Amino acid sequence: MALVRNTYGKGRVRIMRVKRDGDRHEVRELTVQAMLEGGFARAYTDADNSAVVATDTIKNIVNIVARENLGLDTESFVEVLARRYLDRYPQAERALVTAWETRWVRFTVGGMPHSHSFLLDGNGKPFAHVSATRDSQTLQSGIEGFTFMKSTASGWENYVKDEYTTLPETADRLCATAMDARWTWTKAPNDYGIANSRILSWMLDSFATTYSASVQDSLYRMGEAALEAVPEIADISMACPNKHYLPINLSPFGMDNANSVFTPTDEPHGQIECTVAREGGSAA
Repeated sequence: MALVRNTYGKGRVRIMRVKRDGDRHEVRELTVQAMLEGGFARAYTDADNSAVVATDTIKNIVNIVARENLGLDTESFVEVLARRYLDRYPQAERALVTAWETRWVRFTVGGMPHSHSFLLDGNGKPFAHVSATRDSQTLQSGIEGFTFMKSTASGWENYVKDEYTTLPETADRLCATAMDARWTWTKAPNDYGIANSRILSWMLDSFATTYSASVQDSLYRMGEAALEAVPEIADISMACPNKHYLPINLSPFGMDNANSVFTPTDEPHGQIECTVAREGGSAA
């Protein structure tokens, strides 16, 4: 039997970095997964651990790099961490590092940002992912579970209808999703945080201000908006479950619904996915 692929590492390494600049603090909380590929096959096939770096060591390096780089944004942090593994262990041929951010936003007290107090931002989980060898790397950023909706300007019409179809057409429905999205960098922007915020802002503007003939229709135009907003990305991939809001039948009570009262449900859900890339480019 052949071992066709192997990778290993440490998952759910949680770190909080606090950068102190006088009275003003910056906090950055991450959950890190660091995986290695390379000359580790004999640990699987021959019970030979002589080339294997303990996963506890992999975790320790996350903590050390965090202490050495308190102020790095998530994208730069995963790049530095991947490079540390490759520089330290010649048997590692590729490092794959993903860091999910738990976002904290600064309190406002008396109309002014507070220096060291923060609120948890619960919408979506930003992340950065790097796949690095000694010769090349691919860096991606993204967000998981980013939830948004609009209460009109969305419909679902002119689709295939046959003996299995029960869903009625509508030109006015709620449209909601919890989006997972990732985009691939071709070069570093001036500021990753600002660029990532701009991508999401332009995507939401497109979603809010245009009629949605389908989730597919909205996703394509949101992808176009992201690529227009930030020239440093090559492509964007989106996966969007359709969070359904079903009109409740109130006729037994002598009432019309008037498209106003719904039952929220997300099981089962439509799953819509696509990648939008620049002309002549290819998605990573």
